[in-house]
Amino acid sequence: MPETPSGQAYLVLADGTVLSGIGFGASGTAVGEVVFNTGMTGYQEVLTDPSYAGQLVTFTYPELGNTGVNADDQEADSPHARGVIARQLSPVPSSWRSQRSLEDWMQEHQLVGIRGGDTRALVRHLREVGAMNGVISSDGRTPAELLRQLQTVPLMEGLNLVNSVSTKDPYQWDQACRVNFDQRMKTKPERPFRVVAIDFGIKRAILDRLVAHGCEVVVLPADTDIATVHSHQPDGVFLSNGPGDPSAVGQGIALAAALLEEPDLPLFGICLGHQILGLALGGRTFKLRYGHRGLNHPCGTRGQVEITSQNHGFALDAESLSPEKISISHFNLNDRTVAAIAHRTKPVIGVQYHPEASPGPHDADGHFARFVELMANRRR
Repeated sequence: MPETPSGQAYLVLADGTVLSGIGFGASGTAVGEVVFNTGMTGYQEVLTDPSYAGQLVTFTYPELGNTGVNADDQEADSPHARGVIARQLSPVPSSWRSQRSLEDWMQEHQLVGIRGGDTRALVRHLREVGAMNGVISSDGRTPAELLRQLQTVPLMEGLNLVNSVSTKDPYQWDQACRVNFDQRMKTKPERPFRVVAIDFGIKRAILDRLVAHGCEVVVLPADTDIATVHSHQPDGVFLSNGPGDPSAVGQGIALAAALLEEPDLPLFGICLGHQILGLALGGRTFKLRYGHRGLNHPCGTRGQVEITSQNHGFALDAESLSPEKISISHFNLNDRTVAAIAHRTKPVIGVQYHPEASPGPHDADGHFARFVELMANRRR
């Protein structure tokens, strides 16, 4: 679609709110759920994280693109977010790691952006009324025309986006970790732990951390059945992060329920995988008003707090989790939502946040060590 001569772009929300600005990246139109991320760094990891599939991401940090883009910080081969909303764009990237500008990278991957609008007002609006569908467009259409298009877009609730981001074919992952904090780890096992990772939208950083903790990882598609999992003779099974409504991922919930029938098989879920574990254990999930997306969320219990990286729009309902079967080991200390669970009699743990992420603190990396310890106990 041709860009308007002025470069003007619009962001139109489902409630009729209009934000005008200037298009950047690819020209055209992008539709999705409008959310916001409060991190001061990591825009490339955010945009390539498959958990952001189907979403237009507002960055609260006022300048985007100041560290450019590089090949090492990708969580997937290409962006999964549908659009970018920024206050301003840095004209020149400044980092020794930068290989190209953010805008060039967005143009290559056909990622649509809008800059120049009042992102602070937008975020305040989303906090008050909740995340909602929106459309970014620089194709010359009026806001009224864009709003009419938006009315046909499905809501995130009830939407299963997992199959659109999951791998189609199994693959092995043995890449060394990109984050240099392995010196804090215990000695790796002589024989690697065989982990089957179910890909609901897995981040590369998670695979890196599993390998760094002494695991040999085979990644399987989201629609994998339990017989295929058994064929790999795993020491443990990992359920990954991913996009969309967890309650709509029927195959994943059924697989988790079948795996839970095995009394000694260690299971570990992160983000969507954590929610799928909770659903398979009889719990319920609900949609948060505007989600948790940032790098500084405090989580923990009395006397123990972790500063965590988060990206999710749904959460487990604490009251739906059976206290006889499930221990809530961590709460989000901002709003008391469930942040981590553990089964009381089985080697099963789930973490709502991202222990592999390292925006500064490495507080939560120990959850991988917990998983490894469960596998070591089973091996013994």
